[in-house]
Amino acid sequence: MSDYEDPDIDDLKRRMDGAMTALRHEFASLRTGRASASMLEPVMVEAYGQMTPLNQVGTVNVPEPRMITLNVWDKSLVGKVEKAIRDSGLGINPVVDGTIIRLPIPELNEERRKELTKVAAQYAENARVAVRNVRRDGMDQIKKARADGMGEDEEKVWTDEIQTMTDEHIAAIDAALKAKQAEIMQV
Repeated sequence: MSDYEDPDIDDLKRRMDGAMTALRHEFASLRTGRASASMLEPVMVEAYGQMTPLNQVGTVNVPEPRMITLNVWDKSLVGKVEKAIRDSGLGINPVVDGTIIRLPIPELNEERRKELTKVAAQYAENARVAVRNVRRDGMDQIKKARADGMGEDEEKVWTDEIQTMTDEHIAAIDAALKAKQAEIMQV
């Protein structure tokens, strides 16, 4: 019986997958030329004395590629929802029609597209850093296990496994970034 613990590969994988999930979420909030309900996820509105996500005060629909509609359930919140969207920095001009708020998505100009690809690249870099930090934690676990009596062969197996997992996640991040940048630049 050995005195060392094997590295927790499942935990490391879960944490690397978490970095990918966070990246996908950040990418979803980036506005491309197409309408997407996820664009409104970061927008909060003050409703009933607390900050509330838009999807909890109304129904969000995407009836056309360049249009989002928001059917606000409580008529008294329409003004606050409109103001929250205007103040969100999304660059969308809401059109109010009773309890329905239409959000026409303007075409992105070339300059804005380039800006958004840089933002996407920054999100991807943050995800890569997160994955590398998880890798470092795994390598630290291996070093500790080595000090506690893990054999050289076993150390090599674990090191290779963690490195392979890291490489796969970095490749997935790079692929996701490439796809997102292509989507942003698509006119």
